[in-house]
Amino acid sequence: MNFSEKSILIVVPTLNEQSNIGACLRELYTQAPAATIVVVDGDSTDQTQQIVRELMADIPNLLLIENNRRIQSSGINLAVSRCAVKDHKILIRCDAHAMYPLDFIAKISHSFNEHDVASVAVPMDAIGQTAFARGAAWIVDTVLGNGGAKHRGGHFTGFVDHGHHAGMRLDWFCSISGYDTDFTHNEDAEYDYRINRAGGKIWMNGDARILYYMRGSCLALCQQYFNYGKGRARTCIKHNLRPKLRQSLPTITLFILLVCLVGALWLPWMVFLPLMYIFALAGISLIAVISLRNLSGIWAGPALAAMHNAWAAGFVHARLRGTNRA
Repeated sequence: MNFSEKSILIVVPTLNEQSNIGACLRELYTQAPAATIVVVDGDSTDQTQQIVRELMADIPNLLLIENNRRIQSSGINLAVSRCAVKDHKILIRCDAHAMYPLDFIAKISHSFNEHDVASVAVPMDAIGQTAFARGAAWIVDTVLGNGGAKHRGGHFTGFVDHGHHAGMRLDWFCSISGYDTDFTHNEDAEYDYRINRAGGKIWMNGDARILYYMRGSCLALCQQYFNYGKGRARTCIKHNLRPKLRQSLPTITLFILLVCLVGALWLPWMVFLPLMYIFALAGISLIAVISLRNLSGIWAGPALAAMHNAWAAGFVHARLRGTNRA
């Protein structure tokens, strides 16, 4: 198939992105001046919407839509329902807090032209703006931090079951009713499951890499991964799926740690495993400091603990709520 630049609909969900949205939109327009760019804003309280409106004078195909539900899945569906006229064939999803290579749009379009696929996914390389975020970025791009996920810091090119969403053919998107708007997180993995079940294929373009900014504090990272865990649990409940081994291990680890900590009140020797866990995290931090040649690596261990245990807590929380409702 041959998709032209005019057939591309670029959707950028935003919420309080005043520091990033201007540069993001200018870069996307430079890459694809004939494409339609839609910002779906979830009621930002900063200057995001004002910046977008000012840019409309310089970017002729730029549109702003208010997303009162605030969540990304709803915003992207809303943009498609309002803007995906017959001339648009490809949906490209972009995030204001990510950095895209200069030929990103061209590479996504090329993937659709070269492969008969429903979606194109890309790998993400994590970066950080704070000391904590730099340590977290280092660990999330390792197997310990991502469980071997091909879209996290990898270089894989080929067919995958899931990856970071970049491009989606609109005929496929509409045929399965787009994202499930009941999902605040993990909507991409849930969408990919339905695409696979419907017979669609997903291509990972390892050359169209993006840079992703990690959360700047431990609390923010915990909140993010707690929601990720909830989203994964909801996907498992909706489709009656069993979590993969790499998704089960954090839950098992959290359960063992809690049992040992409680049991140590009566059997002091049970504190041995939690202490070994802490020593392992300290060792990971030491390796990160050496690898980064920077003291920010000391946060790699705490970031790993935050990601694993917050994810597991969110997963268990959502599973218990789902079981009770059922």
